[in-house]
Amino acid sequence: MLVDSEVVKRNSTKIYKRKYHIISYGCQMNFADSEVVASILENIGYEHCADIKHSDLILLNTCSIREKAEQTIRKKLSSINYLKKKKLDIKVGVLGCMAERLKEKFLNEEKIVDLVVGPDAYRDIPNLLKEINSGRDAVNVILSKEETYADIRPQRLNSNGISAFVSITRGCDNMCTFCVVPFTRGRERSRDPKSILSEINELKLNGFKEITLLGQNVDSYLWYGGGLKKDFKNASEIQKKTCINFAKLLDLVAKCYPNFRIRFTTSNPQDMDVEVLKTMKNHKNICNHIHLPVQSGSNNILKAMNRQHSIEEYLELIKQIKKILPNCGISHDIITGFPNETEIDHSQTLSLMNKVKYDFGFMFKYSERPGTLAARKLDDNVPEKVKQSRLSEIIDLQFRHSSENLSKFIGKKTEVLIEKESKKSTSFWAGRNEQNFMVVFPKENYSPGDFVEVLINKSTYTTLIGSVINKIK
Repeated sequence: MLVDSEVVKRNSTKIYKRKYHIISYGCQMNFADSEVVASILENIGYEHCADIKHSDLILLNTCSIREKAEQTIRKKLSSINYLKKKKLDIKVGVLGCMAERLKEKFLNEEKIVDLVVGPDAYRDIPNLLKEINSGRDAVNVILSKEETYADIRPQRLNSNGISAFVSITRGCDNMCTFCVVPFTRGRERSRDPKSILSEINELKLNGFKEITLLGQNVDSYLWYGGGLKKDFKNASEIQKKTCINFAKLLDLVAKCYPNFRIRFTTSNPQDMDVEVLKTMKNHKNICNHIHLPVQSGSNNILKAMNRQHSIEEYLELIKQIKKILPNCGISHDIITGFPNETEIDHSQTLSLMNKVKYDFGFMFKYSERPGTLAARKLDDNVPEKVKQSRLSEIIDLQFRHSSENLSKFIGKKTEVLIEKESKKSTSFWAGRNEQNFMVVFPKENYSPGDFVEVLINKSTYTTLIGSVINKIK
């Protein structure tokens, strides 16, 4: 390992490695990116520190998807400011989407920030650290046209040693009017399947049992030898014939690693096709769960959001899922209070939820994001009280559907991968079944990483509760 002389201090006769601490916010992609950053730092001699108070470098991997997320990050920076005043040589960096969105402004707005790095510039962190250690501010927010980190093996931070994220795509081309992702993460590009399989193989050798294939939009994965997805139309005939789409990648991973449990997220209704569903059906090791964001039940609102699907098309896809995968768990994202949303639009969202009866979901009030088309072209004209009222109705309805769906498991058996100790009792294990429901049960003689068959005897609106019948493998 090459150790940068900038990252060590001499204390008497021993060498002290500089310590880093990363705090991640937002989506799974950010958490996966933090593991890439950790690998880059450790390759130049930094050492991870779980205690922020004893760290020399504090990094916040940020999210810009909603205003509330940015407010949370700013509050955290304020608390770090107090720590920095006590420890003058501490360095603070902002990574991720918020760094990309605000760029150099961050150094002026938040005086405690020394380092600003966008999602595609993490390889440059060693050079940027030299800059700030020389007393200069450092910024790199250049977006890439290639998959940036395919050859970096993530350092699994705070890992349970059982489940891991594996990134397969970066960026997004969809340009939904409410979303900052295309501006903060750039155009869509896919990762070489060989490097994906290589990373999974390393996880297998290290004893992991489950992977989640990860991307802003996994279903638009397309490998034809490199480059942006939008340029595929200019690919050669050989490239077009031998390209690998998401269904083929999923099939490849499932065949190569039959003992690995496989999940994926996030899907987009406009890109998911029946071949993906058939692949899921053909492989027992692919979990029966699809996260399928809809955002609204109104075609008018979907059009204003620039979503490339109608409610009718979405419901047809749901129909296909339930036909091909009868036991598939389905979850959603819904935004309420989008500009010009009427009571009729809201009622159509509730109607959609009643038709689908989702297992669970992520529900939010619309938050105007600077730079998006919605922020530039549409007035945020739904009153806050109305947004909150509609959100409460959506959440209440989802709780009812979740409770109904989980209660159907009572008296049935389900396969669970034990992941951790239950939050509510040290006498119980917790793990997810293939529909992505959390299941808790007495520990007995089982251990994290075991696959067990659990008989469900009761449920809440979020959790299944039961007892183990036997260990599967």
